[in-house]
Amino acid sequence: MNPSSQAVTPLRQRMLDDMHMRKLGPKTQVGYLRAVRYLAGFLQRSPDTATAEDLRRFQLHMVDRGISPITINATITGLRFFFYVTLDRGELMAKMNYVRVPQKLPVVLSRDEAARLIAAASNVKYRTALSIAYGTGLRVSEVIALKVGDIDSQRMTLRVEQGKGRKDRYAMLSPVLLERLRAWWRFAHAQGNMLPNGWLFPGMNPVDALSARQLNRAIHAAAEVARIDKRVSMHTLRHSFATHLLEQKVDIRVIQVMLGHSRLETTTLYTHVATELLREVVSPLERLQPA
Repeated sequence: MNPSSQAVTPLRQRMLDDMHMRKLGPKTQVGYLRAVRYLAGFLQRSPDTATAEDLRRFQLHMVDRGISPITINATITGLRFFFYVTLDRGELMAKMNYVRVPQKLPVVLSRDEAARLIAAASNVKYRTALSIAYGTGLRVSEVIALKVGDIDSQRMTLRVEQGKGRKDRYAMLSPVLLERLRAWWRFAHAQGNMLPNGWLFPGMNPVDALSARQLNRAIHAAAEVARIDKRVSMHTLRHSFATHLLEQKVDIRVIQVMLGHSRLETTTLYTHVATELLREVVSPLERLQPA
């Protein structure tokens, strides 16, 4: 919800100020405002008049409507900020509880599928962007935020500036990926699309970066051309990167750092999809002596 899209009430302005004071990111602010707007629509009155029972009924309403656990929890997080910080009435949230999110295993491509997918991208820009996603494990938001100056061919690293959680980190830069980046730079520079120290993947206007939506459309089209039946997204390449490293016996703590995970538990999810590791395990059935 864009703050400029409607008249800003004093209550809404106070919440905006509270979020600004804490330097919350634009997406976080949009999500929190959406949660409060959703509550106001349910109540049909100002959200600051809600009671603890109103909030309980609101959560029941979301569950009855079949709202996903992830969306319910995100809504509760936004409302917690509103009631705890903006209204200083956190006690009203006592009857709202986070719900358990079912754990689903990520979709992972085989190495052959990853190669086919990248090769099937419609142009050199998209092939290079997909190569980065698979070759470094960067999120789509981190791929499109890269600039030419983030490439360090001496140290063989990519600088990820202010990734998720507003943290800087370095990603690996393999020789194969470096060659693909150089080929892309030469092509884009010859076309006049690469500004000095500008975006590594500029949009139609070189001043603007390529959008995540454009890149997601490109990978969906590539998956169709490559005849990959799995549900593929840019995040699938990140999952595949981590899983394939784990299958190569790379220490999981190293993978955690490369992915930018704060908690090791997040990274251990990939142990459940590393099928090559499973195939190396000998079943105890194989060691039984014939009766």
